[in-house]
Amino acid sequence: MQLWNTLSKEELELKWRESGYKFVTISFYQYAHILNPRLFRDHLFQMWSNIDVVGRTYVAKEGINAQIAVPLLNLDRFRTELNSIDFLNEIRLNIAVDDSEAEFPFLKLKIKVRDKILADGLTDESFDVTNKGKHLSAEEFNELTNDPSTILIDFRNHYESEVGHFKDAILPDVDTFRESLPYIEEEYLKGNEDKNLVMYCTGGIRCEKASAWFRHRGFKNVHQLEGGIIKYANDCKEKGIENKFIGKNFVFDERRGERISDDVISVCHQCGSPADTHTNCANDACHLLFIQCDSCKENTTNCCSTDCQEMHQLPEEKQKELRKGIMVSNKIFKKGRSEKLPFQLNKEKPVSLIESNK
Repeated sequence: MQLWNTLSKEELELKWRESGYKFVTISFYQYAHILNPRLFRDHLFQMWSNIDVVGRTYVAKEGINAQIAVPLLNLDRFRTELNSIDFLNEIRLNIAVDDSEAEFPFLKLKIKVRDKILADGLTDESFDVTNKGKHLSAEEFNELTNDPSTILIDFRNHYESEVGHFKDAILPDVDTFRESLPYIEEEYLKGNEDKNLVMYCTGGIRCEKASAWFRHRGFKNVHQLEGGIIKYANDCKEKGIENKFIGKNFVFDERRGERISDDVISVCHQCGSPADTHTNCANDACHLLFIQCDSCKENTTNCCSTDCQEMHQLPEEKQKELRKGIMVSNKIFKKGRSEKLPFQLNKEKPVSLIESNK
């Protein structure tokens, strides 16, 4: 059996459109000891291809991290097959809060073997990622974050928290999880070892590792929001619990975000009007991730600047010629940091989100 996708984007769009599938967007992770990640990866690919699962999954010796979409009619079979794997039996699945903003959250199935399922920059071999902090339900989270001796920290990147976050949370101005661990400890936790440390992220995977790391570093009262923002939002809705999250939850699929509350707490990076929709610059030599309102999207043909708009309007062959050698650099895929954007909270030289919100 073929163990990778061979269809083009256009072919995949046609395939899923003709299928009539209603996809359910799901994320899950599990830290575990996988002896042969490559063999496990191939097993997953065969199993999921048979039921038309799409999305991104990372497998490593430390576990699995999946962001996928499953056809609704195959959901029961998907759960059964997942439960057949010992360390994934009865695993919690984070179901998307709102699937309405994208026709197809993903187009193809990609399962990659990596050194780690979450890049952390840690080299301490004595660190045990399974020695995690206490998981908090939505009710417990609300109660503990009302305690003045609690430090609440957003463990996501700056472009995520800009469009939505919990009330009174510390919003570190970081670009990556790898950067966040030493930065947060130095800036916010030093001297607060005995306080309640509560952390949250999108689905829980970053907090799972962060909570274990800070326990390893000697912090006593370490907690994390179980299932992250996704599970919290669903629980609040289903149980009638107070929702303390304001704005949008940034997600890493074609939707770019799912609305948790009606609040729009960010602005268009081009004109400054209220907006919280992330997009990628249409110029293939840029692809900058930024916030853009509908009006600016129309006026700039979904580009981040005049330069990009002019290049995007050139014939494709001319564009390829001009960007030759540029595409090999990941620096073109900046996430929300550019001097081209006049109403951006975070420029090339970062401005602290905490100070900006005072």
